[in-house]
Amino acid sequence: MTDKVTDQRPDHRRLGRELNLFDTDPLMGAGLPYWLPDGAVVRHTLEEYIRDAERRAGYRHVHSPTLGKRELYEISGHWDHYRDDMYPPMRLGTEELVLRPSLCPHHALIYRSRSHSYRELPLRLAELGAMHRAELSGVLGGLTRVRAIHLNDGHIFCTLDQAVDEARAALELIARAHADLGIEAVRHRLSLPGPGGKYVADPELWRRATGLLREVLAEAGVAYEEAEGEAAFYGPKIDVQIADPAGRESTLSTVQIDFHQPARFDLHYIGADGAKHRPVMVHRSIIGSVERAVAHLLETHAGAFPAWLAPVQLVVLPVAEDQVEAAAALVREALALGLRAELAGPGEGTLGARIRAARLVPYQAVIGAREAGAGLAAVRLRDGRRPGALPVPDLLRRITERVAARGTALWDGDHPQP
Repeated sequence: MTDKVTDQRPDHRRLGRELNLFDTDPLMGAGLPYWLPDGAVVRHTLEEYIRDAERRAGYRHVHSPTLGKRELYEISGHWDHYRDDMYPPMRLGTEELVLRPSLCPHHALIYRSRSHSYRELPLRLAELGAMHRAELSGVLGGLTRVRAIHLNDGHIFCTLDQAVDEARAALELIARAHADLGIEAVRHRLSLPGPGGKYVADPELWRRATGLLREVLAEAGVAYEEAEGEAAFYGPKIDVQIADPAGRESTLSTVQIDFHQPARFDLHYIGADGAKHRPVMVHRSIIGSVERAVAHLLETHAGAFPAWLAPVQLVVLPVAEDQVEAAAALVREALALGLRAELAGPGEGTLGARIRAARLVPYQAVIGAREAGAGLAAVRLRDGRRPGALPVPDLLRRITERVAARGTALWDGDHPQP
């Protein structure tokens, strides 16, 4: 529960401080935010959500180190094309180790570590992993530009015939996640190479990958715009664009089809003919980085997160000291059901002051003398509605069902909020 947030255009940096979600310290370094307890709840809940969504979509999760030998990034092409955004190598004996700027080389090695048959494909690997970008101090800001990034990354190793379906399924997974989070994309962008030496010099690679992504967008029925100069160095990508309250646009989610890294790492699978074949690598990120996702959610919802994501989901408010015991029992029942519940007793101020302090909490349960005697709780929703006094078991059932359903609706029969 927090003090009143000033009435300004939502800015995630201000909201993060005022709601005690995250902060920075000069001794930790610029672009390296730390997360306070309520912020860690939001972050961990988001991570659990995306892992569960990926499991349901057939992904298998892996975990890989944040360091790699310089040679790894020379093979992947990052060293030649992305070196300026990477931290310098650290020498350890005769080896040079680098903080990874991307997870895809590690996943390519994980795929390569075992032989694979065409019967295993598509093989969907996912990881919510840390990586580092050597951002200059002048461009750092809140959670949107940081030096330590935790990316919801995934790579699908598949046959050429499977690539379009897998990329389209990734777009559908992105759309479902955005609906559950209350995120609205402003447009889809097909990001293509531009002039200069930033990109892998392989015209056939670009032609094939771009053609497949256009097919994905057509089959998905998604309108899009093309943008030169926005591709990854190794291939084109579909970018799902979002906008902050000031209208500034950024990329949250991506889908890519990659022929480059499977060739660089000499990846293969054994086909039905018994011969070796090269897989296609589909890169996709459903919510992008956790940092940027939380920043956008903070600004989109002005700190009033969807009920399933809120740091505190239910606050119980006894009117007087005589009702504290009944209120504490309700909190214990809620916690036992897995809800995030808190007690705000008379010692924290008048009932009106406590209600105002908890205005961002999705559900408030007021317990006066009548409610305590009858096993009821007077329900108030964050949007101002008052469903009335309900039996405690009924209240908890309704809240747990809404939380389990995810989405942005607060109460039974609600339509999801835009």
